[in-house]
Amino acid sequence: MAHFGVLGPLAVEAPPGHWVALRGERQRTLLAVLLLNAGRPVAVDVLVEALWPDGPPKSATSNLHTYLSRLRERIDGLRVEHGPLGYRLRAEPAELDLLGFRAAVAEGRRAADPVTAAGHYRRALALWRGPVLAGLHVPRLEADVARLESERLAVFEDCVDAELTAGRHGELTGELQAVLTEHPLRERPAAQLMVALHRAGQQGSALEVYRRLRTTLIEELGVEPGAEARRVHAAVLRGEDPVPRLPPAVWPVCQLPPDAGDFTGREAELAELTGVLGAGSGVPVAVLSGEPGAGKSTLAVRAAHRLRARFPDGQLYVPLAGRDIGEVLADLLRALGVPGPAVPDDVRARAAVFRGRLTDRRVLVVLDEAADPEHVRTLLPGTPGCAVLVTSRRRLSGLAGAHRLQLGPLSGADAAELLHRLAGPRVERERADAERIITACARLPLALRIAGSRLAIRPHLRLGELAGRLEDEVRRLDELTVSDLAVRSSIALSYEALRSPARRAFRLLGRCRLADLPAWAVTTLIDDPDADEAVEELVEASLLEARGADGTGEGRYRMHDLVRLYAAELPEPAPGSGLATVLAATLALADEAAARLPRTLPMPSPAHEPPAQPLPAPLVERLLARPDDWFAAERANLVLLIGTLAPPDAMLLLDRLGAYLYLHGHYADMRAVYESVSATVAEATLTLLRHTRGEYEEAAARYRACAKELESAGDGRTHAWVLANLAHCLIGLGRAEEALETAGQAQELFTLDESAAGLGWARAAESAALLRLGRIPDAREVDRAALAAARSTGDARMIGEALHRYAWSSLLTGDDPGARAAIAESVELLRGTLARSALAKSLRTYGAISAAIGRRNDATAAFEEARELARELDERPRELSCTRALAAAWIGEGRAEQAIPVLRACLDELREMGGRAATGLTWLVLHRAYVAMGDVGEAAEAEREAAELTDPRDASAAALRRALLALTEPA
Repeated sequence: MAHFGVLGPLAVEAPPGHWVALRGERQRTLLAVLLLNAGRPVAVDVLVEALWPDGPPKSATSNLHTYLSRLRERIDGLRVEHGPLGYRLRAEPAELDLLGFRAAVAEGRRAADPVTAAGHYRRALALWRGPVLAGLHVPRLEADVARLESERLAVFEDCVDAELTAGRHGELTGELQAVLTEHPLRERPAAQLMVALHRAGQQGSALEVYRRLRTTLIEELGVEPGAEARRVHAAVLRGEDPVPRLPPAVWPVCQLPPDAGDFTGREAELAELTGVLGAGSGVPVAVLSGEPGAGKSTLAVRAAHRLRARFPDGQLYVPLAGRDIGEVLADLLRALGVPGPAVPDDVRARAAVFRGRLTDRRVLVVLDEAADPEHVRTLLPGTPGCAVLVTSRRRLSGLAGAHRLQLGPLSGADAAELLHRLAGPRVERERADAERIITACARLPLALRIAGSRLAIRPHLRLGELAGRLEDEVRRLDELTVSDLAVRSSIALSYEALRSPARRAFRLLGRCRLADLPAWAVTTLIDDPDADEAVEELVEASLLEARGADGTGEGRYRMHDLVRLYAAELPEPAPGSGLATVLAATLALADEAAARLPRTLPMPSPAHEPPAQPLPAPLVERLLARPDDWFAAERANLVLLIGTLAPPDAMLLLDRLGAYLYLHGHYADMRAVYESVSATVAEATLTLLRHTRGEYEEAAARYRACAKELESAGDGRTHAWVLANLAHCLIGLGRAEEALETAGQAQELFTLDESAAGLGWARAAESAALLRLGRIPDAREVDRAALAAARSTGDARMIGEALHRYAWSSLLTGDDPGARAAIAESVELLRGTLARSALAKSLRTYGAISAAIGRRNDATAAFEEARELARELDERPRELSCTRALAAAWIGEGRAEQAIPVLRACLDELREMGGRAATGLTWLVLHRAYVAMGDVGEAAEAEREAAELTDPRDASAAALRRALLALTEPA
């Protein structure tokens, strides 16, 4: 539907939100004439005269048809009919502001009382955006434009009469003075201004208005003021009110509590509520629910104040908590002017009178703390024009047709702003401690208000001290109390309204400290035939949050921190809960899920009997159909569980979770969980993370310390993996001889342990060390044997990794076609696995081989993809090496100036990591960049640095030099 505006500049909106720009002056003129005569036929002669005021061309009729066709094409929804009397544009009041204005004026003139009439007049006047068709000069329309302006002034004067009759005058003086300035000869607004000023106690000013009016009329027209102006003047002289006022009316009525001065955030929720309730159709009902302390009532009051202008007849505020509905209705009727004796005894009769009082009114009804859908139904208005905003701890699911908004915690920024408003500038100065307070308060407005109030009344209380108290879960609810505000009592009201099975379920869920729970865990934990009904009641009461399905398709539930602390304080339920079953099932699921994923973590899996699985096999299969999704859904829970389990189970879960985290590059989470465990294997894994980040020197020292402890403990399995990792780390440091010796030691231990994966990892280190030492045939033989062993397993990941190493040694032996074929197969195989780190490594090698054999575009595409993967996995050394290669390609593309700062940044990081070969190669590329720029001095220095770091035996570095230098050649 198109929307048109003529009460101001010509405006066309079609569809809504899209403003149509009509470029041609005659198109705009044609549309303006049709719009000003909407609903009436306009003769062709009139249209032609408007379009060609200086005389029409011979083709005027044809041109008119063309302009109409173009208008129909440009404006979706334009309805112009052609009949014997001419052209008629059809539009509804909602589509054209002029028709909307006249419809609202007509309603005002039909209104039975001046307050309602004034509301309609104000709505009509609000549609004016400026002079009619401002900016468009059409001589044929000048008379119509003048009539419309007179019509607007008359409506304004009618509006002022209605408002003066209703007793309003304070806000009118400014408007009336502005009108008189523009139209000094109009007597009616002058008389109205005298009335307004007189009522405001400004008799002298009122008489001055009359004096100016009389002087102007005599000087301009030679006439005296008319009878009405003289009557008002005489009444002012006598000190009488010139306009009789109605007795005080009930309407409008505003019962809203004051808006909170420190209200913070919730802009999205406010927009949603005001949009729903101000829609203007039917009787919209919005239910605002949420956990205790979420700020439902405060938000409702803020929204109601924002909506006051849309509900001019009033706003009713009805507290329902603990009140009888009959008493509530009696209070409402008395507030609406029903005398006490006239209030019916029957509740249904009272509800009928209440609806009758609201008939055809525009009233917003706010029902605060509703507990029963039936109470809300009793208080619903019966006719369109009103709206109802309900707050409730419950979702009130039985209330049909209501718009529901579930209120959660504040955003982090809004929580910080609220605390700042309450406690002052020190919140910003002590930001870290403020964040601790916000976290402990779970970002709930009530808890934050209490914490902020405590800080405000105790200016010398350090934020860190309060944060420390709040972080103690045993005393947190005790600390969240000030004056008559208490989080505990707010939650208690919701708990006490529960039935017995839901109370038991609430106490059980409060003792489970996981972040959130899948549906199977909730029902297992409650271990009761009525578990589903109890869960539904908790969700309805906003004590448990239903969060939708996770990646496995299982619904999830979450109990907010403060609610959980309250639940944990309550007496423990009778024995028989399923907590032990949930823990056992989770451990078994983690073990099975990890077994279904490729193991890329270069550390041994702890020896452990498979845990028993108490869940039925079909459920297990459904949950683990995509093991990645299961780990993603349970990741936060598994991190929390590790600290609660006995050491053997904790180590098993740590390994299974670690294998998933390492596979996907979630190194921060991995670091956090391994730091929580005191064991050599945990320290060795943390060292691996340092190694991955390029902290080679530190990693090598820690690997050695771990190896020594493991050797003393007789843990040959883990010792072998640590030695293999150390060998890879030493290669990064450029210590090839030591790496070769260490890889040999690892292989001996792996041979004893018969670990195929570990042996392959150690052989990879051996091959890399041999290449660094220039022993290319020996490395090729190691890689050939490793590839054969990998192919015998049929494991795509192992084959892909072995192909990667074989491709590189093939390149170094001069077998370019073999190298390209092997690396292409490696990339293809690894793309079909979850081993993204191995894929990034193969892509990088694919780039290097492609560059070396002159396939520049393939090389840069592979380096780009490898760099993006490395960045996602936080594998900084690989990201830097890909960045260096891409910068080398920029040199070949004539962008050496752009490459230099990037290469300098890479150089700084690689030097800090301690990688000699990587640093030397970066100096080499910098040398080529400076040569391209003609900077002889910098080029010479870079060449010296590269030469100093070059090991003539290092075949891998030589091959990389070949690839990088090829990229620096002109493209």
